[in-house]
Amino acid sequence: MFDRKLNMDSIFHEKQEGSLCAQHCLNNLLQGEYFTPVDLSSIAHQLDEEERMRMAEGGMASEEYRTFLQQPSGNMDDSGFFSIQVISNALRVWGLELILFNSREYQSLMINPINENAFICNYKEHWFTIRKLGQQWFNLNSLLTGPELISDTYLALFLAQLQQEGYSIFVIRGNLPECEAEQILRFMRVQQQQRPRLIGEDEAQTSAGSRSAALSQAEVGFVVEDEVVDEDEELKRALALSRQDIDVEDEEADLRRAIQLSMQGAVMSNTSPESEAGSVKSGSQAAGSSTGGQSDTLTAEELRKRRQAYFDRQQQQAQSNISQQPDPKSTGGSGSVNTGSEEDQQQKRSQ
Repeated sequence: MFDRKLNMDSIFHEKQEGSLCAQHCLNNLLQGEYFTPVDLSSIAHQLDEEERMRMAEGGMASEEYRTFLQQPSGNMDDSGFFSIQVISNALRVWGLELILFNSREYQSLMINPINENAFICNYKEHWFTIRKLGQQWFNLNSLLTGPELISDTYLALFLAQLQQEGYSIFVIRGNLPECEAEQILRFMRVQQQQRPRLIGEDEAQTSAGSRSAALSQAEVGFVVEDEVVDEDEELKRALALSRQDIDVEDEEADLRRAIQLSMQGAVMSNTSPESEAGSVKSGSQAAGSSTGGQSDTLTAEELRKRRQAYFDRQQQQAQSNISQQPDPKSTGGSGSVNTGSEEDQQQKRSQ
C-alpha cells in the first residue's frame, strides 16, 4: 500500500531563490535539476549574438545598429530574469514547444485543458509551471512552500483566473521526460490535507504567531504583577488604618491617666498627711471612677473647670479647719473631713 505523504514528497519542487523563477519553472516542469543559471545565461548570450548579427546585416555603421549595441540584453538581466525566448530554446533541447493558450489557433482546437500535459504561466518577470503527474494536476509555483493539488474541475477555472490577472499562459506540447513522481502517481491518487502557503506568507504567519505568544505571555505577566501590586497596596492601607486606631486608643488612654494623676496629685498637695488620709483615698477612688466613666464624653475645658472648682473647695475647707482648731482626739474631726470629702465627690458627680 502506498503512503500518500511519500507520494507527495516524490514530486520535485524547487522553491524561489532570488529572481531565478525561469530556472525553477523549467526544472519543476521537467521534474529534476536540468538547468542552472549558467546554462540559461549561455542560451541568452547565444540569442543576443544572433540578434546582433541580424542587425549588422543592415550595416554596422547604421544608427540602428549603434543604438542596438548600446542597449542592454533583452534576454536576461543581472537579477536572474530570462525571456520567453530563452525558455523556449531551453525546452527545444527536449523536443518540447510552446503554444500560446489564448491564441486563435489553439482556441479553435477547443481542447479541454485536462487533456494537456503541462502549462507555463508568466506575469511580468515571474514564471511558474502547472503540470499533470499521474492522473492529477499540480501547481508547482516556486513561490509556494510545496506542490498544490488542483482538481480537474478547478483547472479550467484556475487558468481563466490567471488570464484575468494578466498572466500569459503557454501550453507545453511534446513528450516530457520520465520522472519518479509520474511513475508513483500513475498507480494511486493523492489527497492533500493542507494547501501550501506562499513562502513570505508562511514566514510572516510564523513570526506573527511568535509575537502573539510573546505578547500573551507578557500580558499574563503584567496581570500577575498588577494583582501582586494591588494586594501590597491593600495590605499597606490596612496596616496604616490599624496603626491609626492604635494611636487613637493610646492617646485616649494617656489622657485618662494624665487627668487621673493630675487630680490625685492636686488632692494630695492640698490635704495634710494625717487628717486627710481617708479623704485622699476616697477622693482618688471617686475621681478614678468618675473620670473613667466620663472622660470619653467631657471636653478638656469642662474637666479643667471641675478640677479648679474642686481645688477651690479643698482650699476653703483647709482654711476653715485651721481657724476652728478642732480637737484631735474627737472622732468628729476625721469624720467631718471624710464626710465633707464624700459630699464634695457627690456634688462633683451631680455636676
